[in-house]
Amino acid sequence: MTSAAGLISALTARSLTIATAESLTGGLVCAALTDVPGASAVVRGGVVAYATDLKAGLLGVDPALLAAGGAVQEEVARQMALGVCRLLGAAVGVATTGVAGPDPQDGRPVGTVFVAVACDGEARVVELRLQGSRDTIRTDTVSAAMRLATSLVTGA
Repeated sequence: MTSAAGLISALTARSLTIATAESLTGGLVCAALTDVPGASAVVRGGVVAYATDLKAGLLGVDPALLAAGGAVQEEVARQMALGVCRLLGAAVGVATTGVAGPDPQDGRPVGTVFVAVACDGEARVVELRLQGSRDTIRTDTVSAAMRLATSLVTGA
């Protein structure tokens, strides 16, 4: 069972819905979820907030936080995950923000990624230091998001 399939199964078993707020992954997390048969029972949708202003405008990320440190921060990921839950009415929110390359962003090196998962008004965030090509960093971020969300949903 793939990690996306495992997450869909766990969400279905617990009657929970999920939504995504993505930056560097550009919709790949939501795509992985919706590739699983039966995903429509739990996936509410996704927001690709690639531009920094959309993180504030759509997802409710604090504009002062973004202005002070840019989009690649732990707290930005947390606020994105919580924001997508509110925006799309989901029980679980998954967010990704980071630097896939080829150039550094916001003073952060390529491969710096934050993945957040929110549930019940709380969010867990992990920082990743990934290496490889742009595609590899994005793919590894999706895998990390699936693992973190599954862990949170199953209590593992």
